[in-house]
Amino acid sequence: MVDNLPPALLTPMVELGARGDLRRFAAVVDVRSRAFSSDLEEAIRLLADAGHRPRVVYVHARDDVLIRRYESVRREHPLQGSGRLIDGIEAERELLTGIAGESDLWVDTSDLNVHQLRDTLEAAFVEDGAPPEVVATVLSFGFKYGLPLDADLVVDARFLPNPHWVPELRSRTGQDTAVRDYVLGQDHAAEFIDGYMRVLDLLLPGYRREGKRYLTLAVGCTGGKHRSVAIAEEFARRLNALGVPTTPRHRDLGRE
Repeated sequence: MVDNLPPALLTPMVELGARGDLRRFAAVVDVRSRAFSSDLEEAIRLLADAGHRPRVVYVHARDDVLIRRYESVRREHPLQGSGRLIDGIEAERELLTGIAGESDLWVDTSDLNVHQLRDTLEAAFVEDGAPPEVVATVLSFGFKYGLPLDADLVVDARFLPNPHWVPELRSRTGQDTAVRDYVLGQDHAAEFIDGYMRVLDLLLPGYRREGKRYLTLAVGCTGGKHRSVAIAEEFARRLNALGVPTTPRHRDLGRE
């Protein structure tokens, strides 16, 4: 792995590695390299034309998280210039727009610790025997905290009764058996899950044909504590049973 590699050196580094029988190569490329966007897009195209399989991971976080991280290490943003820290962050987002849209995998690190980040990347890239055709993440979230930016698909569980208004369930979460049974036992909950599984049955073969290996299905409710958690766990269970390696994650659990 190489950090802060100028995009123009990606192809030479991959070719050198291939000569030494280095079959997998990771490079961290960011806006510290000037002419970043155009150079990186051209480097990715050259790698693909040469018969390599470049995969682009877009790693990002919310503005408030980025500001807190920069302030904790007392560093300026490389694009900040004479402006504010947020000006540098906004300039970077604009510069990354094209690359972000073409990325194979989005990873929102806003609510991940280093161990969760490692697990996310390992699930996507570590091969144990034959690589999985599609690796899925089912992410629960609360709409009141905003939509997850790295979601490929978003489903809304707010049509189901909220366990928050059941006194004996309010303090529990969708990972508790009582809450899970309450949510999944509601009218139309089973039909909702069954129906969306049929949608996934249609989508997954298309993703495979298009070479998409990573799927993030986001399930939302009001606060991300009860309904979305229970349903995300159920989606993950069913996808794993179908042979799709799936990890449930709960972005906003414990946030209230």
